Order: sequence, then structure tokens, then C-alpha cells
Amino acid sequence: MKCSESTQNILEALETDGAVIIDSLISKSITSEITDELRPYLDACPRGMNDFSGTSTKRVGALMARSVTCRDLALHPLINDLCAKYLEEFTDGYQLNFTQAIEISPSETSQYLHRDRGVWGGYINRKIETQFSTIWAITDFTKTNGATCLVPGSQIWDKDRVPLENEIVYAEMSAGSVLLYGGSILHGGGSNTTESEDRLGVFIHYCLSWLRQEENQYLSCPPEIAKDLPPELRELMGYSLVSPILGYFSPHDKKGVELVSPKHIFE
Repeated sequence: MKCSESTQNILEALETDGAVIIDSLISKSITSEITDELRPYLDACPRGMNDFSGTSTKRVGALMARSVTCRDLALHPLINDLCAKYLEEFTDGYQLNFTQAIEISPSETSQYLHRDRGVWGGYINRKIETQFSTIWAITDFTKTNGATCLVPGSQIWDKDRVPLENEIVYAEMSAGSVLLYGGSILHGGGSNTTESEDRLGVFIHYCLSWLRQEENQYLSCPPEIAKDLPPELRELMGYSLVSPILGYFSPHDKKGVELVSPKHIFE
């Protein structure tokens, strides 16, 4: 879809297929900035140790602390508008759940298909959508370099149904595009059969405000770093109250101050 597509049309596509690509939502100059900011961490990062994390794949987290430009992606107005509408039936707010840069290199095999909601086990009714996820293409995504595999419509399948080969598609997209999908669709990283082409994507996932975050944002981006972030980003990361008292704290080093919002530490 084009970035000029209406929010309603995008949400309808998500409802039907479970995923949608918005073409060229950010410029190539922005993808270059992100690459420059993340390259030192990617270069220092070891490759994965198993079939799921990938033996020829690098994964770097804590993007809100490490990449100024990724902070802008997390706060992108269209993405946050879509997220709010997509999850509004199940929550009175949402939060940043997971941030990771994933670089798939040649010789990597396909990741097994899975549903991201699995990180919370089988304890949440499948009628409740747990999350709204984005994969930003920092380089071009192609079938041969590891584009994400997806099974459209599988978000409503029986959990044990196995897809046929012809039901799997590839999220091929140009750098600057973004893949949107929910927590219930089957997907996985693709294989990289090229000789020298790395595939780099930035994964920024959001979830219901009342769920435990997959990435511990307060350790990945502690208060001494978070104090310099925009207040709206801190709130998205969980430095706030929701529903209406989830997330309060009592400052251990102060007397007479109890049960306050995390915002208190930045005042």
C-alpha cells in the first residue's frame, strides 16, 4: 500500500490478511542514518546460536538507547495512530514491547513459522489481539536475502493448523518501507541464499498496556538515558501510569513520597 492510503483501508487489510506493507514510508537518507547508528553494535554482535535466533543472523536490542533515528520510528504518527485503533478494543492504552535490529546474512536458513503472541504462553484468549508489530526495511527485502515469510489469514486459523507451501508469501519491500502485522499471524525470518547480501530490518513492536513487555525497557534504556528522551517516548516505553495505577512506584530514597507515577523521576 502507499503511505497515502487511508487508515481505514490499512486496518481493513490487517483484519483480512493479518499483515500489510506500506511502501516508502521513510526516505533512504533515514535508512542510511539508522545503518550508521547501528553499525558499531552490529559489528560487535555475535551471531545466533540456534535455528530460531539464526546461526548467520545478528540481533541488537535497546534501540531507544542506541539509535536517535529509531526513536523517531517508534513515535511515527501514522504507526501510532494505526496501533491505537488496532488495539483499542482490548486496552485503554499501548506500550513499546520490543525493539531489535536484525541482520540476516548469507547462508542463513528459514526461521520456523511462529506467532509472536507465544511469548505470553497460551494464557491469553485468542480473541484478544496482544500486539501491533512493525518491521522497517533498512535495506531492500527480497525472497533471496531473507524477506520475512508470512501466512496471510493465519491469524484466525486453529492454532495447530500447518500451512501448505503455497500459502506462504514473502514480505518483499524496498528500503524505507514497513511491514505491519499482528501478534497472531504465522511468520518467520526467511533464508538468505545470496552470496554477499545482508538484509537489515528494524523491529519495533507495541503491545497492550497491561501486558509485561518482551524487552525490559527500563533496563535497556534506564532513567539516566531516558531523561533526555521526549516525554511522549518515555511514556510509550512505560515510564507512566495506565489503567489508572499500573506502574506506580515509591521512591526508595525519599521520605514522604509514595505511590507516584514514573514521570515523577523526570520532574
